[in-house]
Amino acid sequence: MDTSKYEAVIGLEVHAQLQTNTKLFCGDSILFGAEPNTQVSPITLGHPGTLPKTNTKAIDFAVKLGLACNCEIVEKNYFARKNYFYPDLPKGYQISQHTTPICKGGTVPIKIDGVEKIIQLNRIHIEEDAGKSIHDLYDNETCIDLNRAGTPLLEIVTEPCLHSSEEAFQYVTELRKLVRWIGVCDGNMEQGSLRCDANVSIRLKGETTLGTKVEVKNVNSIRNVKRAIDAEIKRMIELVEGGGTVTQQTRSYDVNTDKTIGIRDKEDANDYRYFADPDLNPFHITQEFVSSIQASLPTLPNKLAEEFKQEFGLSDYDAAQLCEDKSIADFFNKTAAINSNYKGIANFILGPVKQYLNENSLSIDEISLQANNLSDLIKIIDEGKVNFSVASSKILPIIIAENKSPLQVAQELNLLQTNDSNEIEDWVNTVIQNMPDKVAEYKKGKKGLIGLFVGEVKKLSKGKADPKIVTDLLTSKLNS
Repeated sequence: MDTSKYEAVIGLEVHAQLQTNTKLFCGDSILFGAEPNTQVSPITLGHPGTLPKTNTKAIDFAVKLGLACNCEIVEKNYFARKNYFYPDLPKGYQISQHTTPICKGGTVPIKIDGVEKIIQLNRIHIEEDAGKSIHDLYDNETCIDLNRAGTPLLEIVTEPCLHSSEEAFQYVTELRKLVRWIGVCDGNMEQGSLRCDANVSIRLKGETTLGTKVEVKNVNSIRNVKRAIDAEIKRMIELVEGGGTVTQQTRSYDVNTDKTIGIRDKEDANDYRYFADPDLNPFHITQEFVSSIQASLPTLPNKLAEEFKQEFGLSDYDAAQLCEDKSIADFFNKTAAINSNYKGIANFILGPVKQYLNENSLSIDEISLQANNLSDLIKIIDEGKVNFSVASSKILPIIIAENKSPLQVAQELNLLQTNDSNEIEDWVNTVIQNMPDKVAEYKKGKKGLIGLFVGEVKKLSKGKADPKIVTDLLTSKLNS
């Protein structure tokens, strides 16, 4: 089967759950993990006679993301009812935006193999979430949890401008970083805070007409976005090559079989019977409001990475890695304000600090490490009082746990490095005497063994011997 003659065309719809405290049209909490059906009220349940009221924080967040994505902010907005039946949608309709999305157009830059590509957005609009159907508790029954019903979402819709699963992977990665960076969504795909639907079609290369699309719904991790798209492209090509026809439908991705599964034939927009919600007033976005949101935006990650390169002389890699997470970037900035060893700060944050955070599943905001303590730790390394290994493995965990001065910790644990050449020479002589076979190998040309000797001196001295002096002494003695 010749797959190279086909081109995939992909558009993504990402639903981002907003970090408000309450639902989009009532005061019910949106706290994750509550007992089923405990975060509901007559408004969430769609009881007759209840009236919704718009959560203005959701509008703030929508404009914030729109500005971060270079969208046009629409002045005149209203909410519409999107009518369709799902068992976990108690009103029988979803409140969304139809002809007037709050944000039009926009872009998200990504990089593929080091080359920038601009992903074009069609729209960003506000809507409420449905509840959750749970099919695996009982064999013959479906359970409904309506805690999530009414949760505020932003739906971010791209144009059909992506052409590979790798582009989709990079786009969702960048979008998740962006919504976290500006504080509108926590981006937690495992908890459903960020969900992705992929519209996938294929066509022969060189054609301009779009093929029949299939929507793969609710993919719950960035890795699975890539896998689901690849699986659907493969299915479509095999179907067409076998003489079949692609049917417009909604499908789900099964991670266990790495295949997509048909759920239902896809409705067209007119099947939803949109009309303006009579219970919600239209709302207008003023230029003054847009300007106030613009002023509240932090420097965005791509721009901040450029600033780090220009101001601190960091490499492309270090700047990009520091700007993967806003709290990490902010911590670097605080430390760089009091210590001019910018490369040393970047190395320590991207190395031992991030390793500690990953091993303990924590963010840098959740530990008590202070910028002045990290600065002091780097200073005593630069001054030759401790080496990097001792600083990262023995001192760092203590200054995180106890918020102590690094020098105080080094003194209490007897970790201060010695420059006493006589004492270091004694350690070097002991190691050489204890390793006659390795000394013979070194003298026969295995010069790489110098690292082994240095390591043994380090063990014997419990990390207190200055590595430079150790290396110089060893080299002199072994080559004599």
